[in-house]
Amino acid sequence: MRHLDNHVKAVIFDWGGTLVDYGCMAPVEVFIEIFNRKGIEITLKEAREPMGLEKMDHIRTILNMNRINNMWVEKYNRQPDEQDIHELYGTFEPILLEKLPQYSEPVPGAINSVNHLKKLGIKIGTTTGYNRKMMEVVAPIADKKGLKVDSIVTSDEVPKGRPHPWMCYQNAINLQVYPMSQLVKVGDTVNDIIEGINAGMWTVGIIKGGSELGLSEDQIKNVESVQLNESIKSVERKFYEAGADFVIEDINELTDVIDRINDMIETENLQLNKK
Repeated sequence: MRHLDNHVKAVIFDWGGTLVDYGCMAPVEVFIEIFNRKGIEITLKEAREPMGLEKMDHIRTILNMNRINNMWVEKYNRQPDEQDIHELYGTFEPILLEKLPQYSEPVPGAINSVNHLKKLGIKIGTTTGYNRKMMEVVAPIADKKGLKVDSIVTSDEVPKGRPHPWMCYQNAINLQVYPMSQLVKVGDTVNDIIEGINAGMWTVGIIKGGSELGLSEDQIKNVESVQLNESIKSVERKFYEAGADFVIEDINELTDVIDRINDMIETENLQLNKK
């Protein structure tokens, strides 16, 4: 018989759009700006589509989009190359670093949810598409507001960022928790969900405050309810199609989901112990 602690041992959160920066606004604005500087107008939807990736990969993905790639070729008479990607990123990083202090406010419910999980003995890890330099701006501001996590792993500290599982694995090492089947990945993008699946974790997608919905708090308050509900349903379908175990409207629902996961882990492990 095998003995396992029948509960969630750690929750690994994303940062922007999940714990801070409601609507994940900071990077989107900067992506649009850096492409505009090159004479390429990208839409809000195009800027958001690769969200969750490491930022260099994000730029690379935008350049590979058919419409944008065609515009680039028309303007520069050649395909974009790695030098262009590095040049765009070189513009992106300092602008984002300047903006980040304005976009490090914890989302409503994040502090209470994290503190509640900690009281249950659950450790709190985080992954992000930001690099360490960016998180050195975001994390201290969030910490002073009361959002305190146990581990931060950034995309530049592992071989590859999302959707690869390495940041999740490094969090498990930092927190000294296992098996991965008793860890939960929480995020606001499809890449968060795939990251968690690739790491062998439970996955939870968050809609409100996240990049997939892409609405600020004011926009959510002012949009027509029918339109908002349709948008929420669309994001929910997208998460489930990506393989999410659970999808919640906002972070305040997370503790109930953790209770459900605990019940499922306990049932599964009891069945294992009977074999």
